[in-house]
Amino acid sequence: MNASPTTGGSPVLLAFSGGLDTSFCVAWLKETLGRPVITVTVDTGGGVDAAALEARALALGAERHITVDARREFFDSVLKYLVFGNVRRGQLYPLCVGAERGLQARLVAAQAAELGSETVAHGSTAAGNDQVRFEVALRTLRPGLEVLAPVRDHDWQRADQVAWLEARGLPAPAGGGAYSINRGLWGTTIGGKETLDSREPLPESAWVVTAGAFDAPCAPERHRIGFERGVPVALDGEALDPVALIERLEVLAGGFGIGRGIHLGETILGSKGRVAFEAPAAETLLTAHRELEKLTLTGMQQKIKEPLALTYGDLVHEGQHMEPAARDIEALLASSQARVTGEVHLLFRPGVLFVEGTTSPHSLLAATKGKYGESAGEWSAADALGLARMKALAGMLHTRAGSGA
Repeated sequence: MNASPTTGGSPVLLAFSGGLDTSFCVAWLKETLGRPVITVTVDTGGGVDAAALEARALALGAERHITVDARREFFDSVLKYLVFGNVRRGQLYPLCVGAERGLQARLVAAQAAELGSETVAHGSTAAGNDQVRFEVALRTLRPGLEVLAPVRDHDWQRADQVAWLEARGLPAPAGGGAYSINRGLWGTTIGGKETLDSREPLPESAWVVTAGAFDAPCAPERHRIGFERGVPVALDGEALDPVALIERLEVLAGGFGIGRGIHLGETILGSKGRVAFEAPAAETLLTAHRELEKLTLTGMQQKIKEPLALTYGDLVHEGQHMEPAARDIEALLASSQARVTGEVHLLFRPGVLFVEGTTSPHSLLAATKGKYGESAGEWSAADALGLARMKALAGMLHTRAGSGA
């Protein structure tokens, strides 16, 4: 794959989000290469305004704009398995943004093939994870594809991009890009000067989805999430498509300020990184799903799933979702959900999500004849005593061996 610009008449297909970096890339690619630029927005959620993005792209000099609605495909191919695996990075961050990059790369590459172009571009910087995700996915998909990354490869800083656009009378995003904001179906990430070190929180004015949640706190509310075989299918008894359910939960839980966080962890590049995130729907569904699994899965099922889900999260995070091992993990995760059907009762309060209870036709708690802490069912007092003695055996032998007795 050649990362250096070439000339020619075929169009350059640019993965376009409408943010500062990709806005800059539209005009820079057209002026520098003298080739038509076609912008492609792969809609993976987050309230994409297709008409506004098209208008912006055309105003910046794009020859054409294409929007691909991939929200359901994103859920079916990625998010579903993140729910099955209760996947979080650092036991906190639910992969709000980044999980969709592989799918976006695939669909942009497909558009390039359809239009007879061998060149695609993205607006990633040299300092972030997305450059790796796009490059890995595109190399895997089409090894001969030319990939351009003007912001990264020519070290364009954000202030310089704004100045370059303004000098040509071209529109820059509102606010001049003080914060880098990425939105998707699974949540929103926000990066700014406060996330460049490990001390400062984001100012209240920088939050997007949960803005104002604590200025006039909502009264507590109770809600129910229904799952079938691990897939969220109902909210408060109303059957919903998973995408519609997630979008509704983002507004509902976001109004309570649920799902805010600042994640500090390992970047793909190997350095530490910090990013603020808002994931009301992801926080609600992961928390609810985890509790339903506790009711319906055996302890061994949970134990086997956890390390594999962690590995799966790493593959998705690093843009390696097309690695064959990911399909193997997905098969196990899907198999584990055969009985994860039921309803989770939740209490929403400002900044707090509380699980009040769970019900399932496959409840392992209801299946036992005993009552924990009160009465035995399938076992006798002698059985319990024998088990306690056997559990203590290894420790007894270790103590005996150490004392020389």
